[in-house]
Amino acid sequence: QVQLMESGGGSTQAGGSLRLSCAASNVNYRTTSIAWFRQAPGAEREGVATIKGDSIQYCADSVKGRFTISRDIEKSTLYLQMNSLKPEDTAMYYCAAFYRGGRGPCASDSFEYWGQGTQVTVSS
Repeated sequence: QVQLMESGGGSTQAGGSLRLSCAASNVNYRTTSIAWFRQAPGAEREGVATIKGDSIQYCADSVKGRFTISRDIEKSTLYLQMNSLKPEDTAMYYCAAFYRGGRGPCASDSFEYWGQGTQVTVSS
């Protein structure tokens, strides 16, 4: 059974940094598509970044240059380093695994398994 558990969320001021982690069970981090998504109140869930093998894609232009997705294969852990945080980054952040096709790896309906999410709040 696939299980994903996010951690590392919290509150910070604009300009601050946070690092999110997603620990997984029964996920082969070498070959499986894994991703970060986020959902702000009243908004649709949006892709942040995805990784499969050596291929990385940042889904949102607003995070390019500020966020970095990475993974530790031996620890089966996915990371999202978030720097220069802005109030508009405030959202629940989710990790997802197993791309099942469809509208591409940045679409929320393209992944099979999801974690429970971790809240990130950035104040101005």
